[in-house]
Amino acid sequence: MTYSSDTSIVVDNVTKEFKLRYHRTFKQVTVAMMKGQDVSDTFKALDGVNFEVKQGESIGLMGLNGSGKSTLLKLVQGVMRPDGGQVLTRGRISGLIATGAGFHPQLTGRENVFLNAAILGMSEAETKRKFDDIVEFADIGRFLETPVGNYSSGMFARLGFAVAVHVDSDIFLADEVLAVGDRPFKKKCMEKMQEIRDSGRTLFYVSHATASVRKMCDRVIVLEQGKVGFDGDTDAGIRYLHYDEDDGNEPDQTDEFDADEEVGADI
Repeated sequence: MTYSSDTSIVVDNVTKEFKLRYHRTFKQVTVAMMKGQDVSDTFKALDGVNFEVKQGESIGLMGLNGSGKSTLLKLVQGVMRPDGGQVLTRGRISGLIATGAGFHPQLTGRENVFLNAAILGMSEAETKRKFDDIVEFADIGRFLETPVGNYSSGMFARLGFAVAVHVDSDIFLADEVLAVGDRPFKKKCMEKMQEIRDSGRTLFYVSHATASVRKMCDRVIVLEQGKVGFDGDTDAGIRYLHYDEDDGNEPDQTDEFDADEEVGADI
């Protein structure tokens, strides 16, 4: 199968399974087997997912917790492999799909900037050139020289996002970015992601907040129990989810940051 030169992401009939184990210890497993009980089961986090993304599109990935959003982003980033189908991407991928991912707890913030940047594909020279901008964006002050194992979840998010947004990428993935942190930092994150979108990069943005999805995205993909339930216009996707029917009112610009508290590292 061939794709056009402006194709950024292809998800082709992708399936991902996980195993559920019902017992923790060897003794529990042995007893359950002797009683003829199931000791494990499998479930499909993603089941035959298909879509294609053009370079420069801004995609809002939505769905209830457990619908498969974070699993899908991990497959796109390449940290997981599908059990069936294929995921194809073009160019460098950056973003934050888990708070503190790629950090070593015993290293300082400064050391982890270089470590995390290297994981995201930045050279040491590139990281040195952008280091001051990264530190200024993270705004963690004297804690830069402190082991990140002592950081709060909000400080993890600040440093991780600061590194990710300074990578010269073609695709930017944003999951959990606004799940922690104070209001001014969330606002700064949204403004930075708008810059990323306006620069022509492909944006994949996970959020339950209708206001921010409307503002950031020109297309919505809704996952339902591991399958694509909707793929199309942003407003139509939000209506499909019935999110606006919860309180009968459209959230204002302030409420969108509170709504993003719901974003979590679900399967």
